[in-house]
Amino acid sequence: MTLKDIDLVEIHEAFAAQVLSNLQGWASKKFADEHLGGAQPIGEIPEEKINPRGGSIALGHPFAATGARMVHQALRELEEKGKNTALISVCAAGGLGAAVILERT
Repeated sequence: MTLKDIDLVEIHEAFAAQVLSNLQGWASKKFADEHLGGAQPIGEIPEEKINPRGGSIALGHPFAATGARMVHQALRELEEKGKNTALISVCAAGGLGAAVILERT
């Protein structure tokens, strides 16, 4: 599966600069060479696929419930748009993070 297979990308954006730097890194061959062992770049994400209903800065970042808000939001967006897959990434304290791919069938 590649980013081209994903219909929606929800990125937790407690800090906008973090999202922007991640998007830049994912598209960068230099980043792939230095941090992904020479693999191809992860890819670029069309702007309309990223947080189409707004992200955590706009909608809120409820302590210990951000992941639940994002999953609910992604599922609603997929259903309303008749799409099938969503990639959700959530950061956590101390530089931790998690990602999940949801698929509607």
